[in-house]
Amino acid sequence: MKKIAMSLAAVLILHTMVNAQQEIALYTTVPNAKPADNLEQSETGADGITRINSVSVPTITVYRPAKALRNGPAVIICPGGGYAILAVSHEGVQVAKAFNEWGVTAFVLKYRLPDDRIMEDKSIGPLQDAERAVQWVREHAKEYQVDPRKVGIMGFSAGGHLAATLSTHYAETLISNPKKISLRPDFSVLVYPVISFTDSLMHRGSRDRLIGKSPSAEMIRKYSNELQVNKKTPPAFLVHAKDDKGVPWQNSQHYYEALRVHKIAAQVFYYEKGGHGFGMNNKTSELKWMDVLKNWMKKQHFL
Repeated sequence: MKKIAMSLAAVLILHTMVNAQQEIALYTTVPNAKPADNLEQSETGADGITRINSVSVPTITVYRPAKALRNGPAVIICPGGGYAILAVSHEGVQVAKAFNEWGVTAFVLKYRLPDDRIMEDKSIGPLQDAERAVQWVREHAKEYQVDPRKVGIMGFSAGGHLAATLSTHYAETLISNPKKISLRPDFSVLVYPVISFTDSLMHRGSRDRLIGKSPSAEMIRKYSNELQVNKKTPPAFLVHAKDDKGVPWQNSQHYYEALRVHKIAAQVFYYEKGGHGFGMNNKTSELKWMDVLKNWMKKQHFL
């Protein structure tokens, strides 16, 4: 098996051009990493969903709108998968292409999945990659015609937990940042998100994988993002189905209520049905949450 090369060579290998989409390694040297075999695998199931597991070399893939449509906003998309896999098709690529139609430049983040084999501290690995993604987009804002004041983070399920964690922990700088670039997203979009690690609201698999099966009360509180909201937390748009059996809809409600307590602009959109993992298209309803999101982004002057 190939060894993970924490070097410029890895960047050059991973920097590819496919149909005008660039997949770019986030780091020249991956922080918080142990030398290990690269076990990453990608598989497309009978349901048409492409899932990636064992991510150890994080990347960002750029999806640019047509030149005539570009209007400045950017969104970094974190696919979900319980911190075990990344559902990169319907919670990544398809969403990026929809944003492109609005003139938004989209970046699909392939973040490291928590794994003691490849990380010194698995609890911070995904957050490091989300921080680096925001930093990278702002560093390259001029190149990609992005407004550095309109850089949002979006996440589905456990990717929503990551997006909410960055939105509440951005001041905890876990990567090298000599230029003091702001790691705070300007807005967040959280789709059936894991928000809380409290016993009553958690998604067990996500919590176990990120902070272990016997976490301390301190770690549970730290990664229960509804408890970490403050007046500088970015505005948020949330989506959830009330019959979600995987991640209780109250995750979104508690985060929304915390934002409102701090007078932060927020909107939550609920479906009565739809379960978990529906991506952009909830087949139980004619209402498209992406249309509601577009209107919200316009009202918040992000579009």
